[in-house]
Amino acid sequence: MLETIEEKCQKNGVKLTDQRRIIARVISESKKTYGESDHPDVDELYNRVSQIDSKISIATVYRTVKLFEEAGILTKHDFKSGKARYELNDDHNHLIDIKTGEIIEFVDEEIEELQKKIADKYGYKLVDHKLELYGIKKK
Repeated sequence: MLETIEEKCQKNGVKLTDQRRIIARVISESKKTYGESDHPDVDELYNRVSQIDSKISIATVYRTVKLFEEAGILTKHDFKSGKARYELNDDHNHLIDIKTGEIIEFVDEEIEELQKKIADKYGYKLVDHKLELYGIKKK
């Protein structure tokens, strides 16, 4: 089972204020609530968070997202949409439909092994990776 953002914060020594806890919960629950490929941007997060606590400012959301990203808890994505999107930092890849913007998350053991082999071939130990595939759905 994947760790929640709150659990990752605790493990990484990131202090959670009440407002940060709400933001963390909204991000952690975004997939369950908004669909499998939900990768909210800061404006979307702010809209969701402000429905829970209207006192949370957009500046607080920006600062919290940046803090979580710097602590390695969140991953920032561009997906060529012009807006930074965020999700819990875990090991998976993305296939992005360039027409619809649909984002499919996947894990493929062959790709994982190939990435390690490539790093090893060039004398490196793989410590992180990001794979984004862009395509158009076949008819």
